[in-house]
Amino acid sequence: MKLLDQVRAKCRLKHFSMSTEKSYVDWVRRYILFHNKRHPAEMGVKEIELFLTDMAVVRKVSASTQNQALSALLFLYKEVLEIEIEGVNAIRAKKPTKLPVVLSQKQVHALLAEMAGINGLIARVLYGTGMRLMEVMRLRVQDVDLDRNEITVRSGKGAKDRVTMLPESVKPLLEQHLRERQVLFNQDAALNQHSVYLPEALARKYPDADKEWRWQYVFVSTRLSVDPRSGVVRRHHRDEKTVQRAMKKACDKLGITKRASPHTLRHSFATHLLESGYDIRTVQELLGHKDVATTMIYTHVLNRGGQGVQSPLDKLF
Repeated sequence: MKLLDQVRAKCRLKHFSMSTEKSYVDWVRRYILFHNKRHPAEMGVKEIELFLTDMAVVRKVSASTQNQALSALLFLYKEVLEIEIEGVNAIRAKKPTKLPVVLSQKQVHALLAEMAGINGLIARVLYGTGMRLMEVMRLRVQDVDLDRNEITVRSGKGAKDRVTMLPESVKPLLEQHLRERQVLFNQDAALNQHSVYLPEALARKYPDADKEWRWQYVFVSTRLSVDPRSGVVRRHHRDEKTVQRAMKKACDKLGITKRASPHTLRHSFATHLLESGYDIRTVQELLGHKDVATTMIYTHVLNRGGQGVQSPLDKLF
């Protein structure tokens, strides 16, 4: 088996997403080409450092891009080639210090009122639960508990599960959406095209689970498509770009000049909870942050204007 095919196979064994798989394969390819098509098994720490340093110094990539490349190469050596790589000491790309973009409650209200249909419902779920966009896109029917008013987020960032609330105001909208979604599922079932993607290990353990209603995606594409891995015709989850475009259109119409994206609703969720006096540890658990220090960044964007300091100018007038 060719090396890149081995990388793909190992990514699937580890249940990586399609985007991560493509990214890792691409970085391994670039690494090989950078070193004039030498086989990675013949290279090591020195060659990795040269590749990463070139990214930072010559191509001037962002820190996140360089980190992604490093993760891909470490995965290649450890998981595919079974070679331990330690002590990589390349020149690192500078990581900018950025505060999250946060909308005011008034802006969020106007935005949600402007966004209609399924994209509007998704926007409400994003702001009402603090979930990441892809977590909502990959939400399955069984993870929505209408009786307990909670949503279980499966395999979130860091491959961890967590539970967040299901807002009361979203519940009737979601119930109606699920009724309509089940009608579509039944139509697909009549054509024997109601299979849904499941991780390989899960699909092996439960051979018929891919055709059960409870495993279906909540938010799906309007079209059937061919699974690039299995070749099976099925209905995949909704493309996140449709939500991104809908939100940008709404922001432009409302004159919101901040660089807002669906992820901004997650930032706003966290900030508004802290403004309401909720404990930061509670917010940390709802967001699924491993370290509370990650959640602490929202304390810097609370609605206090200039970090809560009164300007001496205001004391003069």
